[in-house]
Amino acid sequence: MNVRIKFLGAAQSVTGSKYLLEIGDYKLMVDCGMFQGPKELRLRNWSKLPVEEETIDAVILTHAHIDHSGYLPKLVKNGFKGPIYCTEATEGLLKIMLLDAAKLQEEEAEFAKKKGYSKHSTPEPLFNTEDAEMVLQLLKTSPYDFTNQVNGFINFSFSNAGHILGSSIVELYIKGELLQKKMVFSGDLGGYNQPLLESPAAIKDTDILLVESTYGGKAIDHSNFEENFVNKINNALDRGGCLLIPSFAVGRTQLLLYYFQKFQSEGLIPKCPIYVDSPMAISTTNLYQQYPDYHTLSPDDFKGDGLFDYPTIHYYKSQESSVTINDLRTNAIIISASGMCTGGRILHHLYHRLQRRNDTVLFVGYQAYGTRGRRLVDGETSVRIFGIDVPVECHIDNLVGLSAHADMNDLHQWLSNFNEAPKMTFIVHGEVENSIALANYLRIDQGWDNVYIPNYLESFELFRGI
Repeated sequence: MNVRIKFLGAAQSVTGSKYLLEIGDYKLMVDCGMFQGPKELRLRNWSKLPVEEETIDAVILTHAHIDHSGYLPKLVKNGFKGPIYCTEATEGLLKIMLLDAAKLQEEEAEFAKKKGYSKHSTPEPLFNTEDAEMVLQLLKTSPYDFTNQVNGFINFSFSNAGHILGSSIVELYIKGELLQKKMVFSGDLGGYNQPLLESPAAIKDTDILLVESTYGGKAIDHSNFEENFVNKINNALDRGGCLLIPSFAVGRTQLLLYYFQKFQSEGLIPKCPIYVDSPMAISTTNLYQQYPDYHTLSPDDFKGDGLFDYPTIHYYKSQESSVTINDLRTNAIIISASGMCTGGRILHHLYHRLQRRNDTVLFVGYQAYGTRGRRLVDGETSVRIFGIDVPVECHIDNLVGLSAHADMNDLHQWLSNFNEAPKMTFIVHGEVENSIALANYLRIDQGWDNVYIPNYLESFELFRGI
């Protein structure tokens, strides 16, 4: 039996994670993400996959982020009917995130049609709500550290990746007629000793490794993180305006609430109102109660003055309540999605607040190349929102250290758990300079052979005649 891998995404970029394994005649996809960021990447979402979707037998998901799961509705729409394996908490997130993604697709297509800024006379969504609902019917869940049998020659297990609720490292075992081989997919790894989640699990051995490299060449200084965060919040509020934080609804928003509750209860920042204006973030926050085995919180964090029930925190789900936030002129903190400003309610807030000199927009996570968030962080003087060039008059700030991704030192620590170098290592999910930095570390500092940075759509033979 021969085994090949084809990189359909997250190759020299941080989005669109899709890895197609051909194990004999069996086709298994690990992750099925949507491309985000620059237009040239987003256009790939509309391109035909180099494999017939109905011939793919199964999908295994590392976690629920849209750049790892968001293409599933399109896959199903085009004929995929197999099982989709994920952790229990990932299923809970997918029920929220995929339906939300479908709604956004439908709304953006309708908005483009109404405003006439699409090149197409009748703009169509990439997928719709019905497609997303079909995905949910195909999900098969598993806890961490449980062996799942895909078929007679493929088994796998999930281990904690420490990235978001339910995120996993996939350990895949392929049993041939003569030999058994192992593959490890890191998924997105979290840092060590972070609030809310356990540190990523240590993996000791593998034949083939795929490891993410989002911060493969960047070490983040955490030594004065809380002091720095407090200062940025107070400086923003002292300007006499409001503080707007674009935030990922899953993981990042909950971590922000952890710090805001901590800082306010310790008297380090004013007890001003905090508005969580993201239906998905609100629903995700509720999931932490449903899946206690996937985080480090206690039952007390969900009642009284606990983390998610603090008196100054206000959850706004409806569109009507969201619109009223535009009238706030001072002494408020607003958290809204998406974290890279690629869609969602944050666009409406940016549209209104970028021109207000006293307001501050604080970025708290990685901003991929080509996104509005990246352009704002890089200092562009105007950004295009809803087809209109909006001038940037407010203060733009950036907080380093809150990312859900392992930084360079965390990645080195996780990789040090391997007893020996894998036979082949693929550096994925990173912009080119970060992938090169991690590859050079493994080749030069650790002496690993056969370390590759794959190209988009590149294929490799992993095993022959096993």
